[in-house]
Amino acid sequence: MANYWLMKSEPDEVSIDDLARAPKQTVPWTGVRNYQARNFMRDAMAVGDGVLFYHSSCAEPGIAGLATVASGAYPDPTQFDTASKYHDPASKPDAPRWLHVDVKLQRKTRLLPLREMRTLPQLQSMRVLQPGNRLSITPVTPEEWQAVLALLD
Repeated sequence: MANYWLMKSEPDEVSIDDLARAPKQTVPWTGVRNYQARNFMRDAMAVGDGVLFYHSSCAEPGIAGLATVASGAYPDPTQFDTASKYHDPASKPDAPRWLHVDVKLQRKTRLLPLREMRTLPQLQSMRVLQPGNRLSITPVTPEEWQAVLALLD
């Protein structure tokens, strides 16, 4: 059985349009520097899992498209790149601290804004809507997934 995820990306880093233009409409989900989010990728994500592609830290945050997990977790090369803002000098190639997965576009959707999501009773349990939630990757229940799909169709 597939799992479902909400994955946040700042549109100036990687937007849904960038994903649509990427080779094979697939991008590596680099730059995650939170242990819980890393652990979701490492321990719980599987190829084929559903992804709600969420634009964050922008004028109108919200779900901008649907994607799938396209690879298992593997070392994030930005942790070793001294020119990257995601460089981690404590992480070593023989013991990488940070992982990432590849994400493949399924389809761009209308923007489902965060402000609209907050008004919908069927989405009130979503972790992205909980006070203090700052995780870039959060699990989505099958019921939440279906509710979002119904809103996007």
